[in-house]
Amino acid sequence: MLARLNSLTLSGIEGHICEVEVHISGDDTRLLIVGLPDAAIKESCERVRSALINSGFKYPFEQITVNLAPADLKKEGPAFDLSIGVGILSASGAVQLEGLKNEIMVGELALDGRVRPVNGVLSMAMSAKAAGFERMIVPIENAPEAAVVQGIDIFGVGSLTEAVGFLSGNLPIEPTYTDIDKLFEIKRKYDIDFEDVKGQETVKRALTIAAAGGHNVMMMGPPGSGKTMLSKRVASILPELSLEESLETTRIYSSVGLLEREQALIATRPFRSPHHSASAPALIGGSAHPRPGELSLAHHGILFLDEFPEFSRNVLETIRQPLEDSQVTIARAQATVTFPADFMLIASANPCPCGYYGSTQKECRCTPAQIEKYLSKLSGPLLDRIDIQIEVPAVDYRALRNKAKGQSSASMRGQVNQARNVQRNRFKGDSRRVNAGMSHREIEVFCELEPKSELMLKSAMNDLSLSARAHDKICKLARTIADLAGSEAIRPEHIGEAVSYRRLDKMF
Repeated sequence: MLARLNSLTLSGIEGHICEVEVHISGDDTRLLIVGLPDAAIKESCERVRSALINSGFKYPFEQITVNLAPADLKKEGPAFDLSIGVGILSASGAVQLEGLKNEIMVGELALDGRVRPVNGVLSMAMSAKAAGFERMIVPIENAPEAAVVQGIDIFGVGSLTEAVGFLSGNLPIEPTYTDIDKLFEIKRKYDIDFEDVKGQETVKRALTIAAAGGHNVMMMGPPGSGKTMLSKRVASILPELSLEESLETTRIYSSVGLLEREQALIATRPFRSPHHSASAPALIGGSAHPRPGELSLAHHGILFLDEFPEFSRNVLETIRQPLEDSQVTIARAQATVTFPADFMLIASANPCPCGYYGSTQKECRCTPAQIEKYLSKLSGPLLDRIDIQIEVPAVDYRALRNKAKGQSSASMRGQVNQARNVQRNRFKGDSRRVNAGMSHREIEVFCELEPKSELMLKSAMNDLSLSARAHDKICKLARTIADLAGSEAIRPEHIGEAVSYRRLDKMF
C-alpha cells in the first residue's frame, strides 16, 4: 500500500528533484499532503480525486498520505498533480505500474482527467537529465519545450488515462523530437529593420558601437525624434543567440509562464520595455517566493527604459548593481535566489518635462527649477554606468521625405559581428565576453594608449570633471571603436569619438 514516484518542483528558475511517496491505510477518507506544500499543492486533493473518478478509476476512500521529499524544501505549483494521481492508483492496486522509479513526471490535472501544462518544464527537464533520468512524462503542450534538452526521452500525455496506459505498457507513445536547427531557422527573424529609420545616421553609428561592445546607451532628444523607434531595432543588429544563450533565456520565460505554448525556444534576443510606473520588485524581481523581474527577462537582450527620468529615483538606483554584476540576488527570510541579468540597457529621456529644452523648432515652457528637478532623478553614479550618452535631434523635413533607405540592420550587424570576432579572440574564445565587461586589470592590458591618445584623454578628464569609472568607460568604448575600425592601437580619433559620447555629463 505504498508507492514511490519522482517529480520536480521549481525554485526560482532551478528545477529540484522530489520524491512523491503515497501511503494508503486506515478508515479515514482524508487525503493529506505533507512536505511544505503551498496552497496550489494543497488544493490538488480535490483536483486529483475528481480526475481519478472522471477518468473511470476507482478512488480509494481511505486515509491517503502523500509525502513530498525532501521535507525541508518549499514546494510550489500544481506540477505534482499527475504524480500524486498515478501514485494513488499504484498504491491502491487499481493498476499495475512497473518501473516507476525510473520515470519522472510533472503535470497539472483538470477535473475531467486532462493534463494541463505547467511552468518551468525546460528547467525541470534539465534537472532530470542531470540527475540521471532517461525518461520524463510531461503535459503534451510542454513536450516540445522539454524535448530541447538532449539525452532524455520526453513523452507528452494529454490525460491521466494516457499516462497510466503508457506506464502500464498498454499504450505506446513515441518520444517527442524538437528540431532545434529548423526552429532557429524559422524563428530567427525580425520584423523591423534600421533601414526604416529616416536620417539619424550619427545615432545609428553610436548604436552600432554599443552593440559591438555591449555598451549601455542613453539617448536624449525631443518627442518624436525617433528614440523608441531606434531602440526597438537594436536587437536586430546584435549577434544571433547561441543555443546556450537561448536555453538560459527560455528557462526564465518558462518559469514565469511567459513562453508561448507553441514556442519551444526563444530564438531572438528579448526586448523588454517596462512602463515608468513600474516598481522596484517589478524590475529586479521579488514577491514572497522570488521570481524574475524585467532585468532578468531582458537576459541576453535589451532593457529599454523610456522616459528615464520619470521612473522613481529609488527604482532607478536598484539597477545600478545588476548593471555591474550581470545578475540579481533577491534575499528573503525563506530563501535567497540569484537570477541572471546580463542585458544591454538603453534609456531615453526628454531634455526637460515639456521635451523642447534647446530645441530650435519649439520654445521650451519649463522653468530652470523644473528642468533641474526633472534631471536630478538621474544620479551621477547611475550615469557613470552608461557608456554612451548621445543627443537625438529632431528629424528635418527633407530627411523625413527622402525615399532612399537608410543603412540596413544586416549591414550594421555585419560590422558588429566583425568586432565581436576580434573580442572573441581577445578573450580566448569566450563568445560572451565583450569590451564593456572588461575589468580594470584587463583595461590596462588591452587599452594601452598612444602618447597623443593619452594627452587627449587627460584633457577630457579635466575639462569634463569625469570620475574614475567614466575613465574606464571611455577606454572600453575607444577599444570597441578601434575594433570596428580594424585597428590594434587606440588612436586619438578613437578617444575623441569615445569622449564625444560623454557630452551629456556637463548637463547633469
